[in-house]
Amino acid sequence: MIDAAMKYILVKWNHLFGDEPVLLYSELDDARWEVRKIEVFRDGHQGYASATESGGSTRLGEAPIPALAEIASDPQFEPSEITKEQFEEMWNNRKR
Repeated sequence: MIDAAMKYILVKWNHLFGDEPVLLYSELDDARWEVRKIEVFRDGHQGYASATESGGSTRLGEAPIPALAEIASDPQFEPSEITKEQFEEMWNNRKR
């Protein structure tokens, strides 16, 4: 279900954990539930998830994603809205 109500976000996660992603790309429905997600790790490897497939340890969120302002209230996170095209480029390259 991909339509105009979808939102696309990128969250940069500033941390020192070697086994956690540093970039999180999410496609959100109109209720802000993740539909598709890509996680990029410090070493460059990626995980991904949707309702029908996943790679690595990545899973869709278990609750709606908060508003960008709420995410940004935690200084370790830098959220931004991205375009559908930016998300699709990442999604289409996720298995490389």
